[in-house]
Amino acid sequence: MTSSFVPDFRFVETAAAAALPFISFLLIMIFARNHPRFSASLSIVAVGLSMALALALLAGNWHLEKHVQYAGKWLLPGGFSITLGFLLDPLSLLMFALVAVISFLVQVYSLGYMSGDPGFARYYAFQSLFAWAMLSLTLSSSLLQLYVFWELVGLSSYLLIGFWYEKFSASQAGKKAFVMTRLGDIGLLLGLLLILIHFGNMDILELSSPGLRSQVSSGFATLVALLIFCAIIGKSAQFPLLTWLPDAMEGPTPVSALLHSATMVAAGVYLFARLFPFFSLSPEAMTVFLAIGTISMLLASTMAMVQRDIKQVWAYSTISQLGFMIMALGAGSLFAGFSHLTTHAFFKAMLFLCSGVWIHRYKTNDVFEIGRHGGRGIKAVTVCLIVASAALSGLPPMSGFFSKEAIMSALAALDNPIWLSAGLLGVFLTAYYTFRMVFILLFPPRLSESEGHEEGSYWVMAGPILVLAGVTVVLGFFLPALRKFLQPLEGVAVSEARWVGLLPFTLGTALFGVLLSWFEFGRRGATQVGFVERIPPLRDLFANRWYIDEFYLWVVRVVVDRFLSRLSERNESRVINEGIDRFCGLTLEGGRATTRLQSGILRYNLLFMLGVLVFAAFFVLLP
Repeated sequence: MTSSFVPDFRFVETAAAAALPFISFLLIMIFARNHPRFSASLSIVAVGLSMALALALLAGNWHLEKHVQYAGKWLLPGGFSITLGFLLDPLSLLMFALVAVISFLVQVYSLGYMSGDPGFARYYAFQSLFAWAMLSLTLSSSLLQLYVFWELVGLSSYLLIGFWYEKFSASQAGKKAFVMTRLGDIGLLLGLLLILIHFGNMDILELSSPGLRSQVSSGFATLVALLIFCAIIGKSAQFPLLTWLPDAMEGPTPVSALLHSATMVAAGVYLFARLFPFFSLSPEAMTVFLAIGTISMLLASTMAMVQRDIKQVWAYSTISQLGFMIMALGAGSLFAGFSHLTTHAFFKAMLFLCSGVWIHRYKTNDVFEIGRHGGRGIKAVTVCLIVASAALSGLPPMSGFFSKEAIMSALAALDNPIWLSAGLLGVFLTAYYTFRMVFILLFPPRLSESEGHEEGSYWVMAGPILVLAGVTVVLGFFLPALRKFLQPLEGVAVSEARWVGLLPFTLGTALFGVLLSWFEFGRRGATQVGFVERIPPLRDLFANRWYIDEFYLWVVRVVVDRFLSRLSERNESRVINEGIDRFCGLTLEGGRATTRLQSGILRYNLLFMLGVLVFAAFFVLLP
């Protein structure tokens, strides 16, 4: 069902939910930058109202049988038609509510974490800007509109990652994230232009229509899908553009929980799901996506096995879990990929926020130091960390167990068993590095006298964590309802019988990872040195991120500094400078030659004029 901009209640509800954070951003930047408390209140109230409206929209349209689109003509260049509006369907409604809930909880948590920061008001302004951009992205009815908000999400990410710009590492991390995601966005822009040229519009519904296969060739679908997937690689930090995300941990921890769990990095997976019918037209492209998701998942998991920085471990874990989602979508299961996006949003945000409590208390990101200082003494946070870790590892009855089993079922349905084998290896690695962190925190080799205790801001930060923990515990039991909700969009059904048959393998693999981690880090007398750390070449390889950044630096040094820079220098000196010098020389020589025509003697001047007249008359009078 397509509607024009008729002001019915659902449209007003949607528009208000999307616009409120932007109004908050404007008010803070123009009027309230010198009033931190008022800025925070304004931002939290705005995103809180957006959350309430988003949940009301989700509940009111839970049994929506057909999409609803409010669209109007935006641009009509040369016969093309580009619309602007809102698209309401199961994907957009669920993602809209998800972003609003996480944004609200993170902003409440930030009251305690960012308390006393000199940029407090600026922080909440940037949070509002991000919330507006991300909420609007999820509701976009056309790809050009989505692209605009996609770039605004990138801008907001840059501002929040580099929020503490006085730190050189933070400003560098912001620039690195901005540049690497822009590299991928070049592909998105080219893909959108090809779609516009071919279809004459960029409507998302046009790319999801059942008769699309007859309108495009396989080669065109593959090319466009691969170009658009470049942006997904950048935004969702997949191979080879994955190293910006761990560096982005230089931003405040609530920023990590918001951007790098449920929202910004998940935008890439959302775009994949949004264009799932179009991508499915190319089996070749889907195989490429499956391979990239698998490589990203495995690489990031190995990197997390040797890290001491607690936030960086969860950053690598985010890359890995996004790889799992892309594997599920590449395998043809929209439900498996999007259900894991939904569950992951809550337990990964909880992991970051739990870490933030310890970082705020002990002023260190080192998990060994947090354990020695008595981090386990902050009991509510420790329990929530265990709950989130169990969900991340795929242990029942946490929500991550159900969504990860759905992914394994989708991989098992493929003809090539290598994908399922890689998925099981990923399950083992995830459980191992996750509980490595848990056991280091719970069983430090020695305990200092500074036991953890509750501070004044503790419960402000603990409240959102407890809410996330409750959702993580119960959400998995609602996945059958989510399956039914997404059923109109589901292209490939997952075999329930195969799901049950896989359970002993996936659960046994996860438990083996937990047991190995306990043996090395949790049991009495454990050395707390992992099996990878005992092999120096492997330890160095994983700790240095497989030397991916070093490769990029080498490319910049050789291709940019030595080749392109020298080529530009030679072009400037030999072509531009010498060309201008020679032109100037010719001008001077021409001037010297013409000065000889003017001697100052009258008879010579008259003789010259007579010669010119005779020469002209000769050509004029010719028959």
